[in-house]
Amino acid sequence: MTTTRDQPVSSPGADRADLSSRLQIDIRDELLDLALTHRSYAYEHGGIGNNERLEFLGDSILGQAVTVMLFTENPDLDEGELAKRRASLVSTVALAEVARHIGLGAHLRLGRGEELTGGREKHSILADTVEAIIGATYLDAGADAATALVLRLVAPLLLDPGRFGAAMDPKTSLQELSSSLGRGMPSYHVTDSGPDHDKRFHAVVRLGGDDVATGTGSSKKQAEMAAALDAWSSLSAESR
Repeated sequence: MTTTRDQPVSSPGADRADLSSRLQIDIRDELLDLALTHRSYAYEHGGIGNNERLEFLGDSILGQAVTVMLFTENPDLDEGELAKRRASLVSTVALAEVARHIGLGAHLRLGRGEELTGGREKHSILADTVEAIIGATYLDAGADAATALVLRLVAPLLLDPGRFGAAMDPKTSLQELSSSLGRGMPSYHVTDSGPDHDKRFHAVVRLGGDDVATGTGSSKKQAEMAAALDAWSSLSAESR
């Protein structure tokens, strides 16, 4: 069947009313559509708008809201500790976790290639879409509503204090958790792609011969740390 521009490509059964209920806010249809539109879908539909500008806006609002919240609620923490906690809460892994908590993947508008390669579960796409929704909320309902949305979204993450230690040293945290669960020592397999001036590194964490998580970054170290944090988050959820 041919897909037209007027047909949103979202998972079968995806209910926008359910998404609005989980977000606890109604966003105008045209803004919500834009926030959910990945560039792959936009490209396949004649270059219509995508969510990258909203993502840019939402990233700024997210950072400010989390910074003010941490500063206000943790008067005894120094600047270094506050920065580490903020990094944990606004990381791609954390935002992808937020996206899964609200079932965001089912609502994404993806191109055929991303659809076929598991785009609805990709950390980067999910995290970027969360930021785009925050940006859309700001444009539709204002700064206070956008800030309130951010705080609602990150609230479940604050219930897991171990997250902050993992964000500071994810490889050590993963090693300790894996050992305590009898899963053995993690190992990392890293590949790279792209031209020399703009390489991207892709890391896979393996436990007991199984690939358990992946991560990307602009350096081998960044990719391994992203993969380790992803693996730590998954193992933590399994062990609860």
